[in-house]
Amino acid sequence: MEKPFRIAISKAQTASAIRVESPEYLASAINLLGFHSPRPILVILGGAGKMDSADLNRLSSLFVKVLAPLVEELGASVVDGGTDFGVMQMMGAARAEISGTFSLIGVTPVGFVALPGEIPSQEVVPLEPNHTHFVLIPGSNWGDESPWLASVASVLAMGARSVAVLVNGGEISKIDVSQNIKVNRPVLAVAGSGRLADTLNAALSGEYTDEEAIKLVASGLVQSIDLKENLDTVAQVIKLYLENA
Repeated sequence: MEKPFRIAISKAQTASAIRVESPEYLASAINLLGFHSPRPILVILGGAGKMDSADLNRLSSLFVKVLAPLVEELGASVVDGGTDFGVMQMMGAARAEISGTFSLIGVTPVGFVALPGEIPSQEVVPLEPNHTHFVLIPGSNWGDESPWLASVASVLAMGARSVAVLVNGGEISKIDVSQNIKVNRPVLAVAGSGRLADTLNAALSGEYTDEEAIKLVASGLVQSIDLKENLDTVAQVIKLYLENA
């Protein structure tokens, strides 16, 4: 098992990272990163494709006024893909805006990252600068992280509650949702955020969308939250999934 190391996110910022080659070492890696006790886990899935400025503003409010403060209040941690794009960027920006102290863990294919002392084999992807930890997993393609992301969240939770929030999203997000369902994690699809999230909401309403969406909804683990609802109401819904009974 490799030891944790510091990874440069920008010229001024570093984060703690660990490289994991096999799922059997994941629990040890999480322990080495300093996570030793159970905590609620919020998993962020999706993207922000084909959204107009008004939708993006509403979505930003979800992160800044609901998700980040709720995680901070509950002593929870957040798991996402860790790169500086879409909802991962929004999560990091929200943490910074509220001066959050919660752990924000990116699960990122190692091929995307410039490791200390190594020359990257391809153009690296920018990491989101407000993340506190990175779990670097095998791979160099989008989607390689999907099964790992679900597993990392489970290991971090250590039996505490966890929930995934799906915003927008495309084909890879279908894999993300499926992997979280496999570990029995509820997935809240944000209605009004577009693409996959809206497709799942349509399926929840009984509309025929596509076979994959219908299969995901049939699991009983996909539920809806609506951007048009009062944000306090949305916060209470998510809180119910994260608070231990």
